[in-house]
Amino acid sequence: MADGIETGTSKADLNSVRRPAATYPAATGDLTLTGSPKTPRRRANSENNKLQPRDRPAHEWYRFVLSFPPHLVRDYLRRFGIKVGQCVLDPFCGTGTTLVECKKAGISSVGIEANQMAWFASQVKVDWSPDPDALVEHALRVADEALAELKAQGIRDDVCLHLRIDDGDTNHLRTLAPEEARLLLTNSISPLPLHKTLVLLDSLRRRRDQRFDAHERLALAKALVQSISNLEFGPEVGVSPAKADAAVLVPWLQAIRAMADDLRALGRMDDCPSFVYHADAREMLRFIRPKSIDAVITSPPYPNEKDYTRTTRLESVLLGFIRDKRDLRALKRGLVRSNTRGVYKNDDDDQWIANHPVIQQIAEAIEARRIELGKTSGFERLYGKVTKLYFGGMARHLENLRTVLRPGAHLAYVVGDQASYLRVMIRTGQLLADIAQSLGYELIGIDLFRTRLATATKEQLREEVVVLRWPGTTGAGQVGSRSSPKLRQVCSGSTKCLQPE
Repeated sequence: MADGIETGTSKADLNSVRRPAATYPAATGDLTLTGSPKTPRRRANSENNKLQPRDRPAHEWYRFVLSFPPHLVRDYLRRFGIKVGQCVLDPFCGTGTTLVECKKAGISSVGIEANQMAWFASQVKVDWSPDPDALVEHALRVADEALAELKAQGIRDDVCLHLRIDDGDTNHLRTLAPEEARLLLTNSISPLPLHKTLVLLDSLRRRRDQRFDAHERLALAKALVQSISNLEFGPEVGVSPAKADAAVLVPWLQAIRAMADDLRALGRMDDCPSFVYHADAREMLRFIRPKSIDAVITSPPYPNEKDYTRTTRLESVLLGFIRDKRDLRALKRGLVRSNTRGVYKNDDDDQWIANHPVIQQIAEAIEARRIELGKTSGFERLYGKVTKLYFGGMARHLENLRTVLRPGAHLAYVVGDQASYLRVMIRTGQLLADIAQSLGYELIGIDLFRTRLATATKEQLREEVVVLRWPGTTGAGQVGSRSSPKLRQVCSGSTKCLQPE
């Protein structure tokens, strides 16, 4: 082994990296399922999206800033009475929150995710098979090799003392291929940290061990987002002032050691199966058996202008999941349309809600508002279209889902109201509930999960859990053909669903 990282990063440091301490509020309250859109009891809003200390194992390996919290999954597993021997599906599994919680409870699970970076993260987070000590030892060997190469180039992996190459001497730094670099948010990572990251990736490739490769790469993805890059989340992804340098090896090894600490406890529970498919949630019949799913707990995208592929863009490119614009387009085509940057000419999911009067009225209201305000950009012209595509895609998903559900299966969909499109309110939960009822699902209730501040209106928007039951027979007509009178009353005329706030 090499002598270790200099200037504050020694061999001793590598062997003693520990997860930083953190404190979170204790859980209070409970969720209650009711037949009413109102929930009498719920957790304090400030605690609803916290990652509690007991939840950190596996969940903390990599997660989105907007991930829903593990306690929500536990609440609905308990409410639905899901037990060992049954199977839970998360068709929009993201970074695997539902899958990890099911595995911890000994419950089999299946996940579907179209974003390859998130799919990869979910796969790793439910793989508790690596030997923790061997994982750390292998990572230390990789780090030593990368360090030796950096030292030979006169580069130290330490920013505390600002000992690095001259700012202007960047000719010999490694860079991404031009087509890869163009995919990144501008200045999302500075040249020197990028160079050191590419050196580490090369060391990982040379010393690749199939037992640890996926976990080591996920640890790098976490370090990239949290400390190596210039990214910030608030909750939108953005770029902070560029850092001249950032440590790479130490935060990566910290993430590795955190994984190893978790694996020492989680490895004993690795027998419970969890499968994750890189696929489109609207086309699940190819790989999930009919009548095999007992419950669904998920959070699909919301209809807004958030391009979810930007959230994972840096790590997706550096880990090789996206290499050019063609790869990016392929990724976006596999997603339910929820923002105008993911709309394509031949998209036709809107046909699934062509007979839903309320959604058609909302789209018309958005277009009327656009004309009234004189908005003429290409993206703004698509606001009404993407609204219809979103709900059509969700209708298509719910229609396909019926085949894989056992009779009596329960479903929980975490969704949020939106006013992103020219401040026209979209009551997402109510609309999805109505679509589901049109397809033969029973509505158990719409539970308030939390509220959040709308960027445009500065008002509190509801995030809700739409709770459904599948009775086992379809017996339903077209989507929207029997839109509920209550919903038509809530979402018609001059109501907030249709009018600008």
